[in-house]
Amino acid sequence: MADDSVTVLSMVSARLERAGFDVVTVGRGDEALRLIEELHPRIVLLDVDMPGMDGLEVTRRVRGDEELASTIVVLLTAHTAESEIEDGFAAGADAYLTKPFSPQELETKVSELLGHR
Repeated sequence: MADDSVTVLSMVSARLERAGFDVVTVGRGDEALRLIEELHPRIVLLDVDMPGMDGLEVTRRVRGDEELASTIVVLLTAHTAESEIEDGFAAGADAYLTKPFSPQELETKVSELLGHR
């Protein structure tokens, strides 16, 4: 999970860890990409607006890397305009959740994307 908000990182990681997921957090897009390349996670949660590299660019780079192309990408953002949502999906996101979102909604979406019920 990558987000420049410590509050969001804390809330999301606590909720997903309670649900049994292993969570690694970072606050910058470039750090997120480095860890994605290193760890090859099944799913990543990315804020769109982050220092170092935005979530859209991280998503594009993940999609452009043959070894990472199957990684599930969820964008979490306050950007709600239709064009911004379209940009997220055009970059390769599998899901797009707008802030504020409920922790339950996020947990349900992550479980659904990973094929858990």
